Amino acid sequence: MLYKTDYQSPIGKLMLASDGVNLVGLWIEGQKYFADTISEPVYQDDSLQIFIKTKLWLDRYFSKQKPNINELPLLPSGSEFRQSVWRILREIPYGEVVTYGEIAKRLARQNGVLKMSARAVGTAVGHNPISIIIPCHRVVGKSGNLTGYAGGIEKKLKLLQFEQV
Repeated sequence: MLYKTDYQSPIGKLMLASDGVNLVGLWIEGQKYFADTISEPVYQDDSLQIFIKTKLWLDRYFSKQKPNINELPLLPSGSEFRQSVWRILREIPYGEVVTYGEIAKRLARQNGVLKMSARAVGTAVGHNPISIIIPCHRVVGKSGNLTGYAGGIEKKLKLLQFEQV
């Protein structure tokens, strides 16, 4: 069974989803791939502990207090490749950015191969089901340009501005 609640943020309305214990989704209203990992009915429940903790985490994030990603139990749904990309995203420090190519190189090293596709990394980043907390907005193009963000480039820019990037 899945549950949802809403959170009004400075970048717009967010929908949070949970299995009752873990956060399984966080999407910006209107974003590309909105709730695409949910394949069953979702019930409104604003009282779940995970939602209370997540909303407090988001309050701190939007107040520039740099909350730690490890404070929340996260359970994003996706292929092993996507999971490996999202694990790397979790390690990008607050206020810093990395390129899709850097992530691809790191994955190649981890998998003992010479090369990994930055485009495939971009697809995995774009399908991150727990936006903001798993910081896909901290990934930029090769020359540092703001490319691709499922929530829209203007929201990516606002999130990076919150982090003073």
